[in-house]
This record gives sequence, structure tokens and C-alpha cells, in this order.
Amino acid sequence: MGKSVIIDCLAESASRYRDGWAIVVIDVIRATTTAITAAATGRRCFPAPSVEAALAIAARFDNPLLAGESNGAVPAAFEMDNSPAQLARRGDTHRPLVLVSSSGTKVIQAAAGCDTVYLACFRSYSALASHLARHHGRVAVIGAGTKGEFREEDQICCAWVASALLGRGFVAASSQTSAIVRRWGDAPPTACLCSRSVDFLRRIGQVQDLEFILRHIDDLPQVFAVQDGEVRSIQPARTHRPRQLQGSYAG
Repeated sequence: MGKSVIIDCLAESASRYRDGWAIVVIDVIRATTTAITAAATGRRCFPAPSVEAALAIAARFDNPLLAGESNGAVPAAFEMDNSPAQLARRGDTHRPLVLVSSSGTKVIQAAAGCDTVYLACFRSYSALASHLARHHGRVAVIGAGTKGEFREEDQICCAWVASALLGRGFVAASSQTSAIVRRWGDAPPTACLCSRSVDFLRRIGQVQDLEFILRHIDDLPQVFAVQDGEVRSIQPARTHRPRQLQGSYAG
């Protein structure tokens, strides 16, 4: 049987890919970017599907860092927002991060029963695609979506991963996959500036996260997997060669 890749979105789609699939969860703005940024610095990271679940996970640790948002607002008991830019500036990497978001961490939880679960964002898609091509035959790339919408930033990252796999002999397993790759496979990162997620960041004064996301493109050589509820960094076997994309961000 040939290798195949499919692009899908929203948490409920994860149940379609239980057996024999590698799942890639993508929430560029902002959950998977935050989680990957945490794990890349050596910080332990535990995604949680809700505030209640996050508090329960945090209770297992001494001095954890609670971060995230629920319906766009930072919960009262949390120390910081779901912000990769804020997280990258912190020096307390010894503190385990418990992360909750309105969309991304829910998809991670929904995928928990699948065979293998990876995370991707603009920072790490090339290394992940190489790893997937070597180790898996069927890959489902799932955009988190927000308020039922498959947002542009997630479509772009899904398309980058899928395009790289198609270039390694995979076939598209749906017409939607082919259409998204055609539209976004060669898109620059700045193509996401039309997204409502970008409008939200501007509205709440978190442009620093947008700047962080657009200035950290394919800069990480690691692969990031979710194992036993924790985001773990896997060093790939081969040298990381970032894919070259056009487009820059000037603020």
C-alpha cells in the first residue's frame, strides 16, 4: 500500500485516524507554537483540554507554570497567556508548563487515543516532514481551527507539511488536501496576515506573538511528539535543512 497524507481540521476529526495513522496537530496562533517553544528550551510541557484539567495536572507538580486562555481570556489562576513570545523571554525553564487553549490543546487531547501524535508550527515543519516520511506511511495533518473555521495560518502550515510529503512519494488522500496544497503549499508566512486570528492578536494587544511567529520560521531541527500527555523533543537522525520560503515580516 502506498503512502498517503490527508489534511483535516477541528478536534472532532481526530477520531477518524485512530489506527495506523500518525497525527500532526497544528495551531500556529498560538498553542502549538507555545508548546514547541517550551519543549525546545528543555521545559516540560503538558497540554490540557480545559482549565479544570490544567489545574488537575498542575497539582502534580511543585511550582508549575500555568499558561493559556479560555475563550480568549486568561483564567484567574493562571500566570500568563498562551504566548510564545512571553514564554521565550522567561528564564524559569525548570518549571513545568501546563498549557490550555480554546482550540489547539483540545485537538491534542482528542488525538490522544491515536497511534502517534506530533505537533507542528512554522518553527519545525521541515524536520517533522522528514521524520514522517521515514517512519510513517499514513499521515493526518489536522489544523485546530477556531470557532469552526480552518484559519489561514493553520492551512499554510498544514500545506507545507503535506507538500513536503507529496514531494517524498506520498499521495493526497482527499481532494481537500490537494486543494489546500495547491493554494498554500508555496505561500510565504505573511500570507496569514489576512486571518481573523491575526486580527484577534492585534485587538488584544499581543502583536508580539505575531511578530515572534513570523520571525521564527523553520528554525528548529527537532521533532515534537506528544507522549503520555507530555510534549517531548526528538532529535532527528539527519541534518536539518530548512526549506527556503519567500516573504518577510517588517512589523
